[in-house]
Amino acid sequence: MALQDWLPKNKTDRKIIHLDMDAFYASVEELKNPSLKQKALVVAHDPRKNNGHGVVTTSNYNARRYGVFSAMPATKAIEKIPQNELVFVNPDFKVYRKVSSQIHRIFQEVTDLVETVALDEAYLDVTQNKLGHNKTTIELASYLQKRILNETGLTCSVGISYNKFLAKLGSEYAKPFGRTIILPEMANIFLKDYPIEKFPGVGKKTLSRLHDYSIYTHDDLVSVNIHEFLRHFKRAGYDLLQKAFGIDLRPVKANHLRKSYGKESTFLEPIHTKTKAKRMLKLYCDEIENQLNLENLKAQTVVFKIRDVDFNTSTRRQTLIQANNQSNEFYQIACQLLDDFESELNIGVRLLGVSVTNILDSEIESISLPLFQTQ
Repeated sequence: MALQDWLPKNKTDRKIIHLDMDAFYASVEELKNPSLKQKALVVAHDPRKNNGHGVVTTSNYNARRYGVFSAMPATKAIEKIPQNELVFVNPDFKVYRKVSSQIHRIFQEVTDLVETVALDEAYLDVTQNKLGHNKTTIELASYLQKRILNETGLTCSVGISYNKFLAKLGSEYAKPFGRTIILPEMANIFLKDYPIEKFPGVGKKTLSRLHDYSIYTHDDLVSVNIHEFLRHFKRAGYDLLQKAFGIDLRPVKANHLRKSYGKESTFLEPIHTKTKAKRMLKLYCDEIENQLNLENLKAQTVVFKIRDVDFNTSTRRQTLIQANNQSNEFYQIACQLLDDFESELNIGVRLLGVSVTNILDSEIESISLPLFQTQ
């Protein structure tokens, strides 16, 4: 039996767009101050004015050419970028959320099937759209790019395909301000020689294991012995094989109330200090606040996750007295929970994460009533 016969039947009749704003936070700052376009802009608190603290939220393309990217300690930007080019700007999430809401309103003019991934990223299923059945997917993508540019002054990149996986690869390939179309008959050509580390879900640990089996590219993956491969990689391997054959049956989920929102990272170099750990926790909590505010939600429980270098994983959770959507509230609790893990920091922390659960719609008010009426 051929390898492909083990996989589910592909679904190629959908029209999916993945839209990703180009260096979103940095581009908004450049709109506010056009002179920043000539600089290596880093959106982060300047560590020289913040006791050495700060994490890069994002950077413009000038700064990225020096190797400065999001989630990096802001001190690295000082090391990598010439001082006459480097500019730090504090993040302004209130403005970013406002611009994001403006962009998402444009999405809704095209289709109701919009799955928000972040302030600057979304999937749109335009198989049925509001602009007319005679509109091609390319025309719809072009319409979105032009509307966003005209109304906000910002550029975006789009990937067009029959599933979410290929659409996202397409938008990444097109950056900045481009369009990539991947038709069903083009999927294998596009994926040929594609680096295995760029497949979604392939982290450093999985990548090392794949390399142990001499799997470095898409072509290596589609040539595996499926019995041996699935024996070692199980469900994750099966999902990876589906992607390798251009199969992704996940729907675009619109307006669904998720059970949790969170962010976590695995570190190549273990963390040993609370200072570094708290930098990452602050970044995570800021991202959670942005996502909750974008969808007009609140959360009542904060979950903290930590894994040491011996791969011992622990989680702690704390429930708020009242549902909240504020980064500082989540961060304060995460830091308190971190205090219980001094020994893990001493030997080294491989993973940190923060998530929130017990999600509520912000418009639903909690009303407290007395149990007994006073006579």
